[in-house]
Order: sequence, then structure tokens, then C-alpha cells
Amino acid sequence: MRHRLKDVAERAGVSVKTVSNVVNGYQHVRPETRARVEAAIAELRYRPNLSARNLRKGRTGVIALAVPELDVPYFAELARHVVAAAADHGWTVLIDQTGGGRERERVAAAGVGDHMIDGLIFSPLSLSADDLVGLELPMVLLGERTDHGRADHVMIDNVTAAREMTAHLIGLGRRRIAAVGAQHTPEGAGARLRLAGYTAALADAGIGYDERLVAATPAWHRADGAAALRHLLASGARPDAVFCFSDTLALGALRALHEAGLRVPADVAVAGFDDIEDGRFSVPTLTTVSPDKERIARLAVDLLAGRLAGERNAPAREVTAPHRLTFRESTT
Repeated sequence: MRHRLKDVAERAGVSVKTVSNVVNGYQHVRPETRARVEAAIAELRYRPNLSARNLRKGRTGVIALAVPELDVPYFAELARHVVAAAADHGWTVLIDQTGGGRERERVAAAGVGDHMIDGLIFSPLSLSADDLVGLELPMVLLGERTDHGRADHVMIDNVTAAREMTAHLIGLGRRRIAAVGAQHTPEGAGARLRLAGYTAALADAGIGYDERLVAATPAWHRADGAAALRHLLASGARPDAVFCFSDTLALGALRALHEAGLRVPADVAVAGFDDIEDGRFSVPTLTTVSPDKERIARLAVDLLAGRLAGERNAPAREVTAPHRLTFRESTT
């Protein structure tokens, strides 16, 4: 049997309006009254009718998450955390794949269908700030692009994270550290920030920048990492450590090093970025920069909830989520 507000009110000895105030989090309810209502809710196992609530507020109870590639493990893991965080608000998450192209990203930013979603959590690669002008859909941006001052933005400190990981490799006595995953296109903002951190760590240690050790890749897939390492080894660059700008690149790099008969980490230490689950089961297991993906998801969902609760006109906010270095067998 599904209980109603009226049933909770009768059990607690209060009005239906008072129960509604408690359920909706209004502050001006006496503590003893709130305690009685909460006890009645627990006893009856009352659950609010979220569909009816959303309809009264003119909402669907559906938000969207738009990412470049669903088969990239980082985005798959992030999506799982977004779904979990959204469930705490009673929301369903519609997941969209943009491919990172500007036109497809513009469609996602404009909203999927007419009044189909209440808001959007969005990881764009190609979208410009001008593309957001005039859009009314509440939105929170993820990722490294920092020129979108019109929307809330959750990110990590990519420069510091890359600097710390490169410093870790230097601290192991490595001096010929390759950087894999450089990109010099507008879509490569994350790559540029991670390359800046890598370069800064070399400078901190008095190690000269050697462009022969910097491998650009068209994407951050496993095949790109393997191809980059094969090219580096064939060129005679002979790194003694490799910092890959994603774990998928690092997994490809591990394969190429194995094919070349090089031992990890004895001959070449390898580090990645993202802390995807695959890196915990590779041979050797992968040292990586570990962004707090659960925290990123919750920050994004909470920022979106704030916008939907009436903060539409507040200035855009930029929030930096934490990260840490996770040391595993590929460097130690």
C-alpha cells in the first residue's frame, strides 16, 4: 500500500501542509514537530510522488549528461557517479554522446527536444563561449575548457596534477621522461594544461625540455598510446619514463613496451591519468593521477540543483575538485 501525505499527517498529528513543509525541506518548522513528522515518515515508509512534484513545478525530473565518447572508460565511470548523485534528487539521467564535434555539441547545449530535460551536465570539446549565448537551459560544464564563463564549471587542476606526476617520475631518478598525448587543436585544452604541468616539473628539476620526447596523438585511445610509443622507440629517443595524459594511452604504451622487450618499470616507468578500473588490473598495475570522479559528479549535480532551485541569475561558478596520485607497480 502506498501511503499519502494525509496518512503521514494523521500519524504525526499535524496538518498536510506541515508534512509538505518537512518533506520539501522548509526551515521554519519547530524541531519537535519535524521530529514527529520524520518519525511518521519512517514508520509508514512514505516516499514522495516525485512525478507529481515535478509536474507541479513544471519539470520533467530528467536531466542530461553529454560526453564526447561513451566507450572511453573515464566517461563511463563518471556517468555512473552522475546517475547515483542525480538519484538522490529523484532525477533520471539521459546520456548523450556528442563525438566532440561542434555542431553535435551545439545541439546538446540547446537541449534534447522541447521541454524534455530540466538541465544539462556537459563535457564539451569544441563548443565556444559564443555558442552558449542566448541558451536558457540550466547547465554545468565539466572538463578543461576555461573560456565558458557563462555557465557553472567543475574541473580539476590539470597543471598541478601533471606537475606532481612528472615530479614523481623525476624523484625516481628518471631524466628522459616522455609525454604522450600532446594535442595542439582547440579541442586539446586538457592536453595543453597537462603538457604545461609536465614542462613546469622539468624546469623545477633543472631538466631541459626535449621536444623529441613529446609525442602528439590524434586522440587518447589505447591504439594512440601504442603507436606513440612505437614511434618514440623507433626514433631513438629512448625514454626512461613515460607520462601518458590518459590511462587509455598508458595501457597502449604498456603493450608497445612489452612488444619491444622493455621491462616496466625496470627499463621504463609508466604513469597515466584518470585512474580507470582497467589500470588496476593491467600487468603491471598502473600508476596514475586519480581525479575524484564521485566528487566531480556530485559537485556538478548539486550546482545544477541550485540553478533549478532558483539560482538562475547568480554569477557562474568555477569549482575545482580534488585529485591525488595513486602509485602502483608501473613506477614502483
